[in-house]
Amino acid sequence: MHSRSLDREARRASVRVAAVAVGLLCAAPSVAHHSFAVHFVEDRLVTVSGVVTEFRFRNPHGIVTLAADDDGGEWRAETNSPNILRRRGWTPDSIKPGDRVTIEGYPARDGSHSMRIYRVIYPDGRELISQRPPAGVAADGED
Repeated sequence: MHSRSLDREARRASVRVAAVAVGLLCAAPSVAHHSFAVHFVEDRLVTVSGVVTEFRFRNPHGIVTLAADDDGGEWRAETNSPNILRRRGWTPDSIKPGDRVTIEGYPARDGSHSMRIYRVIYPDGRELISQRPPAGVAADGED
């Protein structure tokens, strides 16, 4: 009987350890996700033109990397989630490396070459909308 009692306690301990591990794994993605307002200035838009060097269409946010025309620097532009983008007409092939685009977006609070995309504009006038600005927000140079 003593051996059965020890086996039962060992199983209970294993179940507890597994439950804690699952809880930690589930909590990690929620901790990693960040608030828009913490990282981006929500009442101002910036505009950057250049050539796309990379487009990643995956969760939690898509990423466009752009070699900017104005200063030759590289910009990182974050989109909404692919699920939201699909509802707005985006696909994994909407943007390709080598595409020339203009991106309007919300600048990073830390002053880095990073933004949250409002829209992508192609030379032919086509647009991809990622996140609409709140009422009253103007792009650079507009009142």
